Amino acid sequence: MTALSFEDQVVVVTGAGRGLGREYALAFAERGAAVVVNDVGTTLLGEGPGGTEPSDAVVEEIAAAGGRAVASYGSVATPEGAAGAVEAALSSFGRVDTVVNNAGILHMVPFDEASPEGLWRHLEVHVLGTMMVCQAAWPHMVRQRYGRIVNTISGGMFGLPGLTEYGPAKGGVFAFTRSLALEAVEHGIRVNAVAPQAATRMLKASALAPELRERLDALMKTSLVAPGVLYLGHPSCAVNGETLAVSGGKVCRIGLTYNDGFTDPALTPEMVRDRIGEVLDESTATHWTSAVSRYETRASEA
Repeated sequence: MTALSFEDQVVVVTGAGRGLGREYALAFAERGAAVVVNDVGTTLLGEGPGGTEPSDAVVEEIAAAGGRAVASYGSVATPEGAAGAVEAALSSFGRVDTVVNNAGILHMVPFDEASPEGLWRHLEVHVLGTMMVCQAAWPHMVRQRYGRIVNTISGGMFGLPGLTEYGPAKGGVFAFTRSLALEAVEHGIRVNAVAPQAATRMLKASALAPELRERLDALMKTSLVAPGVLYLGHPSCAVNGETLAVSGGKVCRIGLTYNDGFTDPALTPEMVRDRIGEVLDESTATHWTSAVSRYETRASEA
């Protein structure tokens, strides 16, 4: 089996000072990539003055192992910070081949404590940050007719108590990934997402029973998420617009489905009530690849 090599590749990893981002940066570097280690150095809530230590420590670790890396300290929630991460790749290594949008914050609160400001903070980092880093890298990837973008979502977008600020932001990244992937194909770029689960600061911040957290810490090693990210960021990756859930050594697909439901040109509320079983019937579920392909299918059936 041929190992996936990143020799002569340049990779930008955001939120790479700790946790999963650090694991990704180390794994890319170990396989030959030159890595930009971006981290603003704040708390899990995105608070505090920030600092250079997390990024610097990872860069030093990579250098000590014989690899190449530079630090980037800007917040991806700002245009300057997002562009700065990509500029660090260009100025230090001359190109950018892969972008891993991993930076994120988490504030778990019950809905009666949630706020528009809290939601906006999550949207700034997760959705706007992902978009702005992609926009900074995009023209360079288009010019070289090649690029790999790996965004980060979360199972939290499917709904968990306390995630009314965080979940919508991750849902936004999911939708952004699927849309950008459709524009990427003609340029030789692939855009996918990963939904990781690992024993990181975010897991420790969740309201889990101590016994459960102890078991998850043992199973959900950060090293068992990196392989999925490295595949999606590699030149050999052929999939596009997909989301892979990766945790504890398991890899599976996250997608959208639609089913047959029912059709009646004289539709009434009572019909929906009486036939809701057909509407919710999962036995006819089909994978929804994209809105474009769905409408194309409808047109061909008409």
